[in-house]
Amino acid sequence: MNKILSILFPLLFCAAIASATKIKGHVYDKQSGEALVGATVFLDKTGKVTSTGLDGSFELKDVPAGPATIRITYITYQTIVKEITILKEDNPHLKFYMEPASKSLAEVSVSAATSGSNDHDARRIEQKATQLMNIVSGKAIEISPDLTVANVVQRVSGVSIERNSNGDGQYAIIRGMDKRYNYTMVNGVKIPSPDNKYRYIPLDLFPSDLLERLEVYKTLTPNLEGDAIGGVVNMVMKNAPDHFQVNANLSTGYSQLFFDRNFTSYNSSGINHQSPYELNGSKYNATQADFTKGTLDYTSKKPAPNLIGSLSIGQRFLDNKLGVIVAGSYQNTYRGSNSTFYSSSVNGTDQYAVITSKSYREYSDQQKRLGVQGKVDYVFNQNNKISLYNVYVNLINQQLRDAVSTSYNGVYDPAKGNAELTYTTRSRLTEQQIYNSTLHGDHHFFDGKFKVEWSAVYSSAKNDVPDNTSISLNGIQQNFQQSRTSLVNTSPVNRRWERNTDEDKAGYLDLTYNVFRGEKKLDLMAGGLYRDKQRSSFYNNYALGAREGHSGDLYGVDFKNYTDLVLVVSNPTGAVANSLTYDASEKTGAGYGMFRFTSAKTEITGGARVEHTNQGYNLLFPAGETNPSGSQIYTDVLPSLTVKYHLNQKAQLHASYYKALNRPGFYEIVPSKVINEEYQERGNPNLKRALADNYDLRYELFPGASEQLLIGAFYKKIKDPIEYTFQADATRGQDVYYSPGNFGTANNYGAELDYIKFFHKIGVKANYTYTHSRITTPKTARRINATTGDIEAYLVDQSRPLYGQAENVGNLSLFYKDTKKGWDAQLAGSYIGERINTVSQFLNNDLWQKGQIQVDASAEKRFKHGLSVFAKANNIFNSPAKLFIKGTNAENDKIKENLVSNGQTLIRADYYGQNYLIGLRYKFN
Repeated sequence: MNKILSILFPLLFCAAIASATKIKGHVYDKQSGEALVGATVFLDKTGKVTSTGLDGSFELKDVPAGPATIRITYITYQTIVKEITILKEDNPHLKFYMEPASKSLAEVSVSAATSGSNDHDARRIEQKATQLMNIVSGKAIEISPDLTVANVVQRVSGVSIERNSNGDGQYAIIRGMDKRYNYTMVNGVKIPSPDNKYRYIPLDLFPSDLLERLEVYKTLTPNLEGDAIGGVVNMVMKNAPDHFQVNANLSTGYSQLFFDRNFTSYNSSGINHQSPYELNGSKYNATQADFTKGTLDYTSKKPAPNLIGSLSIGQRFLDNKLGVIVAGSYQNTYRGSNSTFYSSSVNGTDQYAVITSKSYREYSDQQKRLGVQGKVDYVFNQNNKISLYNVYVNLINQQLRDAVSTSYNGVYDPAKGNAELTYTTRSRLTEQQIYNSTLHGDHHFFDGKFKVEWSAVYSSAKNDVPDNTSISLNGIQQNFQQSRTSLVNTSPVNRRWERNTDEDKAGYLDLTYNVFRGEKKLDLMAGGLYRDKQRSSFYNNYALGAREGHSGDLYGVDFKNYTDLVLVVSNPTGAVANSLTYDASEKTGAGYGMFRFTSAKTEITGGARVEHTNQGYNLLFPAGETNPSGSQIYTDVLPSLTVKYHLNQKAQLHASYYKALNRPGFYEIVPSKVINEEYQERGNPNLKRALADNYDLRYELFPGASEQLLIGAFYKKIKDPIEYTFQADATRGQDVYYSPGNFGTANNYGAELDYIKFFHKIGVKANYTYTHSRITTPKTARRINATTGDIEAYLVDQSRPLYGQAENVGNLSLFYKDTKKGWDAQLAGSYIGERINTVSQFLNNDLWQKGQIQVDASAEKRFKHGLSVFAKANNIFNSPAKLFIKGTNAENDKIKENLVSNGQTLIRADYYGQNYLIGLRYKFN
């Protein structure tokens, strides 16, 4: 009997708990129907209280049956007080709709509903947008682990990122289309790139805390510029709030990489931003005295903690007519990586490359990132408004790369620990900046039937790499002990200046006429733009070596520090007579016509855009080039059609077709040669633009306030796609260069899934994109001539994916939000499948990047009076980036370093370490 009771009693207790009286419900905004997150729900005279979760739901347990009073409060909303009757069981699900506290607050609510600063606003913008887009809200950015726009954009479905040498995100790849096929806007205006060769924007320039939201357009309409085969990244910056607001944060942190090694740096304070040629004239003969010793003066120690802060202040004045906001962000971070790179070559008739040497590299980067923006807008009346927007971003990266190379020659003996070494240290200071100023007007006439929008834009971008210094010493390893010996024989020290600037002046005009309104609505739109872009590029290089009779001076004996060296300049006037010193220009004129027809169930938007391009260059020092100047002039007609069909208020079908182009970069059509460390690169004046037909179909469901289910497919047919391959130069015989070219027709298709769901305090965001592409390019293979017995090369066409395209890309984020206790937490993982990193000259020897998973986390605890504490952690599992060849050569087994596994040969491995951050946030609303 006791045994039976001991079993039944817990069961009866659990049954009593399970049957305890409880009530459930949801709280919504009455005007928008959106769920309200964090509303407080009281049950009077019981002490029972809770708050609504991420989906607006609430639950009160163990409440007494009978009459009761429920009270719901939420800031800026009218309190709800309602009498209810609580049943012992099966209580009905309660729904409450809250109204703004006043008319003025109602207007604020309506205005905020389109800002995209929170998740449910972002979902509404996506739902109503004509083009297919995805949005990351300002609130999502704030609580995410990401500090730059480049890292934020990786959370968007179909977007992967290309990282820089310290593991930070830098460029966006949209739907498998390399960064060259996308463009970037700020507040809907295209901005120039500081990159010294291409058009694409390094998104790590932009601190994420300046944004109100981040938009990714995946289709185009005629009123958008047409050079986006992949897509568009639009950064919508913060707007003036409807009342006085202050947002500030300050944080510090550290990279775990420097727990295990020191941070190596140099003295950059004395660097001249102009070369001796610029300072003293073209006939000046430079000596060692013209070069600062600071770039050879190295220090190695633990870095200071990272420092990150931002501040924004905004308000409206003059009865809400004048809006002003000023925001700034500053980041001083220490990052780095440990990298092992294996050089290789294809020998004889071997199918796969043989490893010839190894370079172990330690990168140390100090990044100073500054962003400042300001906006002033004035509302004259309901029909006229103007605004002036300015943004400036600046990134200074002081990098030192210390490398030790091991040659796998006859001296190499891994068993005895013997090898010939080369020590190379490179100190490089890179400053990139972008400035944009936009004056915008918005005017309505004839009772709103006719709308005029215009913008006058000035933008500039600059990339400056002054006195890029490298020094190389011979070395030796004996019995596993490594040491430096003497300077290498040929040009052991190099000093290089590189600089380019862009200047854009543009004007935009958009006209909209409403033909009729009512259940059916028709708008006719027309407009265009004109942009004048001017670019200048400068390059100069000096080679220094040991003075006569001192080439064999020993390190540690004849000189103890690199600053002790006495050197002579082998080219005292510099190598400024180089085809990398040039001017370029591009004048773009565009016009469009489009219509938008809307009925209860259908929205149809269509039309065409015409873009005329005049792109040219002029080499200031032709250096024997056959094309010292050149231009490309062409006109493109770009039609598009978008159809949305509303299945109901929450679900719709979204279909689109648009034609787009991709212009060559400014450097790409300049016939100049760049000697990089691993290869030589060269422009192609015959490079053509790429054109593409783009098709999209997406099912869109928005079931809840911040929830969505998006299922889509896309197809792109690209004519004359631009890819970089190794190829022989027609005017230089057998010299091989890494050059851009056009290669027939490429196809790219795939499918996307985007899912967001909230369960009270728990949220899930997941997306997955499958992409498949094919392009055919010529590759070199080798065979033995049956007649002569000699080895001969021949070309073979090989099909492969587009450069940068990963077949599988996905994100999974888990959220926890407890409004009552003030907690927000997020665990975010991103996956990028394997993709081509470098296209080889030889058949089957492309370099592939292995699939990579990165996991990040963040958490925030809010307190009273607007204070909160937050923490962020990036790359928690220290996920490496690895490059490999899909094949093996038996010769590589002699290198006892586990380079060969699963039929693949490791070429490079980069480890970035974990990064941690903790800080304080203050908000005054």
